[in-house]
Amino acid sequence: MGGVPVKHRSKSKVGRSRSHLALKKVKLSVCSNCKAPVLSHRACGKCKTYKK
Repeated sequence: MGGVPVKHRSKSKVGRSRSHLALKKVKLSVCSNCKAPVLSHRACGKCKTYKK
C-alpha cells in the first residue's frame, strides 16, 4: 500500500498559498517621441529612444 500524507492541506489552504502565482497585468506607457505603447523603463521598439 502507498503512503499517507502526514498533514492534509485543505483546498482553501492550497488556494491561499497559490494566490500569488497569478499573472500580473503588463504596465504600458506611451513613448514621448512617437506615441507608441512601450514597457516601463525600456527603450521604444519603434523609434529606439529612451526618455528623449
